[in-house]
Amino acid sequence: MMKTIYLLNGPNLNLLGKRQPEIYGHETLADVERDCAALARDLRLGLETFQSNHEGAIIDKIHEARDKAAGIVINPAAFTHTSVAILDALNAFDGPVIEVHISNVHKREAFRHHSYVSRRAEGVIAGLGTEGYSAALRHLAKLLD
Repeated sequence: MMKTIYLLNGPNLNLLGKRQPEIYGHETLADVERDCAALARDLRLGLETFQSNHEGAIIDKIHEARDKAAGIVINPAAFTHTSVAILDALNAFDGPVIEVHISNVHKREAFRHHSYVSRRAEGVIAGLGTEGYSAALRHLAKLLD
């Protein structure tokens, strides 16, 4: 049976490619999801993608992953720095979690330097642009092998 990975994206990532391209680049979320789906096929993984600007919707998807996913790649975006609720949901998930940030959050404003999600993540990828998603999928494939 093929193992499924949930690729979850938080607030404002629906504007990827349009919002602050000097920080986040010109690729759209659709581009990222397409590239990740192709890589997942190559890695013999299933992939389910989801983006929401609403914290509760992301939490609901993490809860769903408990029964359907072997691992999670998550870019919680601004919820990284604020959401104990997302951390609690991830703590209730048994599989590996990789946290991804397109920009290097440590070169940005001080409030972005703290992540609640990092307390749960097996790995954190920041500053590789959208290539960080591919790195996360490759690492999850190794962890699940």
